[in-house]
Amino acid sequence: MPLPAQPCAACGALAPKREGLLCGRCWQRHPDRARNQADNLAARLENPPWWLADFAEFAAERHCMGRACVMITALGRLLCDGKSRYPQAILERSRQPGRSAGTLARTLEDFFVHHKLAFGLDQAARLATGRRQRRVDGTPELLRPVVALFCEHLVRSQQRARRAGTHVRSDSTIESALAHVRDLAVFVVGERAKTDWALVQMVDVEAFLNAQPANRRRRLSAARQFFRWARHDKLVLVDPTVAITSAPRAGFAGATLTIAEQRRLFRRWTGDNVHPHEAVVGMLAMLHALNVSELASLWVDDVDLVGRTIRVAGRPHPVPLDPASMAAVEACLVHRKALGTRNPHLIVTKVTKPRMTPASPAYLTHVLDPAGVTTKTLRSTRIVDLLISLNPKLVSEALGMNAGGLLAYVADTVDPDRLASSNV
Repeated sequence: MPLPAQPCAACGALAPKREGLLCGRCWQRHPDRARNQADNLAARLENPPWWLADFAEFAAERHCMGRACVMITALGRLLCDGKSRYPQAILERSRQPGRSAGTLARTLEDFFVHHKLAFGLDQAARLATGRRQRRVDGTPELLRPVVALFCEHLVRSQQRARRAGTHVRSDSTIESALAHVRDLAVFVVGERAKTDWALVQMVDVEAFLNAQPANRRRRLSAARQFFRWARHDKLVLVDPTVAITSAPRAGFAGATLTIAEQRRLFRRWTGDNVHPHEAVVGMLAMLHALNVSELASLWVDDVDLVGRTIRVAGRPHPVPLDPASMAAVEACLVHRKALGTRNPHLIVTKVTKPRMTPASPAYLTHVLDPAGVTTKTLRSTRIVDLLISLNPKLVSEALGMNAGGLLAYVADTVDPDRLASSNV
């Protein structure tokens, strides 16, 4: 027979259950549910790990109660499979195949790393390895072995630089070089009918570069790097890129905003009907020239509310904030507090709320779409304005950039509206 309707012990709603118990909705949200499930799992295990109850509380704080209980159940299967129970071994077995390691693996990683029980997952390195391999596999078969060796050389150089503490090539830089070499191999085989790197001549490389004039500099840099390595390892006798010259360095030709457009955006981001993330990204990019990586790396601890400054990675000095920027940062802090997250970053999204990772570059790039502007345009506008008003060395010191790299932003002509009224 069905159970009679009884009032819930928590909310009082009538539901078919035994007297004194909770209804289904209250039971799903009860804070002791994950802890009780961890205790039941520990009672079934012969030698339960000491951190099991702590992980249950850790997972319940970062996820909904249902998701936390699902993770505890999955963790129980890992603890009962008869394999090693060392945290690092459990972490490796919890990883799911594919691009994402899975919710359980990410939560276990955050918990074990926080308690210094494991080194964490190398998910980013695994994904980078897959991207590099796809570029090598895209090379024509006859030229592929040399490109695979070149890929190994780039990875070894990256690891050696990391151990030596010198400048380390990022994964994206290595992948870009491999992509250009792959494109060169496809061009050499398809357009020049050459199946050996030793047969590539300067005219072949020139034709490859002329196919995309706008991308000439990056392609030539990758080709030079490849043939320099190949000649050093005696895979080719002559470097065909030695006599090739790149186009003269062009000045800055990107988009900038007019004063009227900057005022429109300033009024938009200082109003009340805009998302805090859009306002803080827009203000920090437009007034302080922060790029996407700098915005993503901002932590809550980097904000000094008393001194009204913010520390930015790569900049030697704290960045002083004007009242409008400070108001945008404070609104972002209020929004972050409402999420109830433990993520230490300033900008926290729904995806990164239960994690410790920063917001993705795609999110920070498209958060300004409602305003019809990009972070790159805002940053370029600010840099150009600073270079017009100040010395490039001062700007480079403030932004943590190379003074030589800022010279491309210096205008070749003088705006007549900025000249004095005297006969100059």
